[in-house]
Amino acid sequence: MTIVVGFAPDGHGRAVLHLAAMLARSSADDLLVCAVVPASWFPSEARIDAEYRAELETVANDALERARARLPSDIDATFLVHHARSVPAGLLEVAETHGAKVIVAGSAQSGGAGLVSVGSATGRLLHSSPLPMAIAPRGFRARADARVARVTAAFGGGEADDLVIAAAGVAAQVGATLRIASFAVRPRPPYTSGVGREADDSITAEWTRQIRERARAVLDEVAGLPATPTDLDCVVGRGETWGDALDDVEWDDGDVLVVGSSSIGPVARVFLGSRATKIVRHSPVPVVVVPRGVVAELAHDAVHAESGRA
Repeated sequence: MTIVVGFAPDGHGRAVLHLAAMLARSSADDLLVCAVVPASWFPSEARIDAEYRAELETVANDALERARARLPSDIDATFLVHHARSVPAGLLEVAETHGAKVIVAGSAQSGGAGLVSVGSATGRLLHSSPLPMAIAPRGFRARADARVARVTAAFGGGEADDLVIAAAGVAAQVGATLRIASFAVRPRPPYTSGVGREADDSITAEWTRQIRERARAVLDEVAGLPATPTDLDCVVGRGETWGDALDDVEWDDGDVLVVGSSSIGPVARVFLGSRATKIVRHSPVPVVVVPRGVVAELAHDAVHAESGRA
């Protein structure tokens, strides 16, 4: 299978290459680094000529040469310049043509360092891609030999069971551990007295108990899969904001956070609900957002996998 990497024609995007190399090294998939030249680069139809198009092609190829130099020596990759009406459309066209299983994108340059920041192009992909989207935090760096060490599945109960099973199958394939993570966000009340705080504490404690109970049941299912991750864990992050809740969870090098699409969106495409959007935008590690249709396929594969590491 192929991993398609969206690399900006202006040469920015070191973080996306670090993430792509880590994913490719872990999965042994082919890497295709693509610089999409969007139609917006052209001033007008009347001014498009062979010389101008050749100049844009040169700029994009120069960017890909920088990408080639930045990739670790053990990663084989192909490089492609693709013209399209927009960057999201171009990446989806390339992914379909080459049978990709995931698209890797970077964070917006305007975002905070160390966190996932969704720019306009990535945002459009997050609501239209039929493939999983992997997003690197701004400034993300990985060791030259980095692999995915732990897959963390964002879990809120309900329909998230399949996401955990799917994440377990992927973790088993790449030799990583699996962790279920839930996030309890309890904003500070607008009053200063302690009235009502005890009730909030009780509700949060009961929610946490139920989530842990459900997570343990799902982990029991994972333990019975033909191929299982090297270790299983469950954690709940708490905080007064989404950022605090994600910071309450320990994150290490080699971590990847997996988030499922919202159930209100189309099955065949990525569609983030409000909760998932908050998790993605506050993640300090790479995030993989998976459409519900793909989640179902991966979960099915995990249940019917051959015993042992794939």
